[in-house]
Amino acid sequence: MPEQLLTILKVCLLILLYLFFVRVLRAVWTEVQDPATVGAGAVPSRPRGGAAAPPKSSGRRKRDRSPREFITREPPELAGATHALAPEMSIGRAAGCTIVIDDHYVSSVHTRVFRRDEQWMVEDLGSTNGTYLNRKKVTSPTVIHRGDQVQVGNVLLELA
Repeated sequence: MPEQLLTILKVCLLILLYLFFVRVLRAVWTEVQDPATVGAGAVPSRPRGGAAAPPKSSGRRKRDRSPREFITREPPELAGATHALAPEMSIGRAAGCTIVIDDHYVSSVHTRVFRRDEQWMVEDLGSTNGTYLNRKKVTSPTVIHRGDQVQVGNVLLELA
């Protein structure tokens, strides 16, 4: 009887050990997939307030030269390619996207760039690997400005 009890306890210990590892892996995976969710809500609201003021204060410079295109910065073999901005554009691997990127880290329809209230916005469309704005993961529609860098897969685009 004690031998059977020891076997049962060993099995229970192994089960608890596996459950612990599953819990740790799940916590790590959650952190990798959605870092800094607390600060993500504040990111869109801060640029909106800051972006609305410059056009009013710099009225004599004709609206502070609105961005007109994306310039590819990385990878080196695509660097320098330009893509004109449209009121609404999609970025991805699918042939129907405005900017087609042939990269296995890019989803079929990965990212959306659009204009709302005189501001350019970027939004991740539920892609597997995410969209990054200035090295921060985009979790909701976020304002982008001239000089900002949007990373989709291994491709880095700069708003110019």
